[in-house]
Amino acid sequence: MKRKVVIIGGVAAGPKTAARLRRLDPEADITIVEKGHFISYAGCSLPYYIGGVVKEQKELTATPAGAARDPAYFYKLLNVRVLTRTEATRVDRAAKRVEIRDAEGTRWLDYDVLVLATGAKPLVPKLPGVELPNVFTLHRIEDAEGIKAALAGGRGGAKEGEPRYFEHPAPHRHAVIIGAGLIGVEAAEAVVQCGCRVTLVEMLPQILPMLDWELARLVEHHLAAKGVRVLTGATAKAIEGRERAEAVVVGDERIPADAVIVGVGVRPNSDLARAAGLEVGPTGAIVVDATMRTADPSIYAVGDCTEDRHLVSGRPVFLSNGASANKKGRVAANAIAGRADAFPGIVGSAVCKAFDFTAARTGLGERQARELGLDVETCLVPAPDRVHHYPGAKLVVLKLIADRRTRRLLGAQAVGAGEVAKRIDVAATALIAGMTVDQMANLDLCYAPPYSAPLDNVIVAANALRNKLDGLMHGLSPVAVKAKLDAGEDFLFLDVRTPAEFEKASIPGATLVPLGALRDKLGALPRDKEVIAFCAVSLRGYSAERMLRAAGFTKVSVMEGGVAAWPYEKIAQKA
Repeated sequence: MKRKVVIIGGVAAGPKTAARLRRLDPEADITIVEKGHFISYAGCSLPYYIGGVVKEQKELTATPAGAARDPAYFYKLLNVRVLTRTEATRVDRAAKRVEIRDAEGTRWLDYDVLVLATGAKPLVPKLPGVELPNVFTLHRIEDAEGIKAALAGGRGGAKEGEPRYFEHPAPHRHAVIIGAGLIGVEAAEAVVQCGCRVTLVEMLPQILPMLDWELARLVEHHLAAKGVRVLTGATAKAIEGRERAEAVVVGDERIPADAVIVGVGVRPNSDLARAAGLEVGPTGAIVVDATMRTADPSIYAVGDCTEDRHLVSGRPVFLSNGASANKKGRVAANAIAGRADAFPGIVGSAVCKAFDFTAARTGLGERQARELGLDVETCLVPAPDRVHHYPGAKLVVLKLIADRRTRRLLGAQAVGAGEVAKRIDVAATALIAGMTVDQMANLDLCYAPPYSAPLDNVIVAANALRNKLDGLMHGLSPVAVKAKLDAGEDFLFLDVRTPAEFEKASIPGATLVPLGALRDKLGALPRDKEVIAFCAVSLRGYSAERMLRAAGFTKVSVMEGGVAAWPYEKIAQKA
C-alpha cells in the first residue's frame, strides 16, 4: 500500500523533503500544500532581483538547467502533486488528516506521514500606517514586485503571480527601510542599485546585530560611503499617508518615502503546530529530535519553523537559514524512508553582502559569550585576503572569540572588501569540530598567492589570539582605547606607521614614532606612562610592544586592528 505523505509548505524545506523522498521511495504518494502562488523559489535572492542583479523573475524559480520549478515540473519529473493557493488550516492528529482550504472550499487530506515546512513569517511592528499601500516586508516574490513597482513610480502591490519588470526606476524616489539587520542592509543596497535614495532606520545602537559593535560600525561607514543614510538608535513612530505611504516619522523628523520596507526580522510560523498540540520551544519554533520528528511519531517538521540546538552554547535557538532548511529537508526524508541520519544543530553562521563589503559571523559573539558567563578572550586582526602584492588583494577584518580557560574557539566575525565568507566557513568548521585556537592555527589550508597569504587570515588571527592567551601580546580593543581617550587618561598613544601613512589619515590623540626609529628613541619615551602602540593593522604595533618590553617598559599594550579597524573618526593631516 502506498504511503501518503503530506507536506505543508512549498518554498525550501518542503520541496527538498519531497524531492529527496521521491528518490528514496518511488511508490510514496507525496503532496505539497502551499498557501502562496510560487513554490521552490530563491527567497534569499529577492534583494538582488529588486536591484537588477537577477534580471527576470523566472530566474528565481528556475533550476540550474533553466527548467521552471512549478507544479507541473514537480508532477512530471518527481510525480509529486503540488497544490498552490491552498492553505492548511487544521491538523486532526487522531484521524491523521489535514484540513485544507482553496478557492473551491474546504476539504480534508489523509496522511500517513505529515511534514510541517511552514517556514517563518515577517515581524510587522504595530506602527500607525503600517497597513498602507507601498509598505512592504521582503519575504515573497510578490513583495519584491511591489517594491520594484513603487520605486519605479507605481503604486506597488503587484497582483499575486504577476511578473513586472521596471528597467528605469525614478532616481528622485526615496525608500525608508525600518530595521538594519540582514534584510534591511541587503534591501538598502538593492534600492541604491535601482538608482533611488534610501534611509536605513535602526532602533538599536548599531546595524547588523549579528555582529559585535566595532565590526558593525565598519559596515555602517561603508554604507554611508555608498550613499545610504543610516540612523541608529532611532525609532520609527509612524508611517504617514492617505492613499499610500508618503513619509515615516522618526523621532522629530518626517522622512519622505515612496516605499517603506519593514525588515525587523522574522519569527517561526508554528501556529498550525501549536494548534495541533505539538510542542513549541522557548524560541517559538517547533521542537523536533535529530531526525526532525516531533513528539507525534507521524509528524515531522523541517526548515525555518523548527528550533535548533546551538552547538557552542548548547541552548535552543531560532535562526532562519535557507541552507539549514534544505539540510533538514534531506534529513527528514531520509528518516521517513528508514535511512539513518541526524541533524546535529547549528553554530549560527550567517553572511551578508553590503555593496563592496561582506559581513559574516559564526558561533558566539563577544557579548553573547560573556552573557553565558564564559571567561572570554578576543582578538581583532585585519589582513589582506591574499598575498599583499598580488593584484586585487583586499582587506578582511577578522575577530576571534575564545574561552580563556580551555582555549576553545567560541566564535568568529569578519567584515571587509576581501574574501570574508571563506574565513568564516573555516571558523564554522573549527567550531563544529570543537577546536581550540591552537588546533585552528595549524589547519592545513590551501595556499597560492592569488588565493591566500602563506598564513591565511584565520591562522594569523588564531596565532595573535594565542599570543594574547600566552601573555606575549597585551591587546586592547578599539572600543577600550576610545574609552580611555574619552576619559582623559594619561597615556602615550603610539602610532608606529610611516610619516606618509600618518599624513594620509591618523587617529586623534596619537603620537607618531615610526617603528624604524623607535629603538633610537627609547630613551626619550616616558617609562612611567602606559603605552598603547598601533599601526595600520597593528602587526608593527605588536613589534613595538615586544621591543618596548625588551627595553624594560612594563605598561605596554597594542591597540588591536590598528587604523584599519578603528570604528571612530579619523583625521587627515594633509588634504
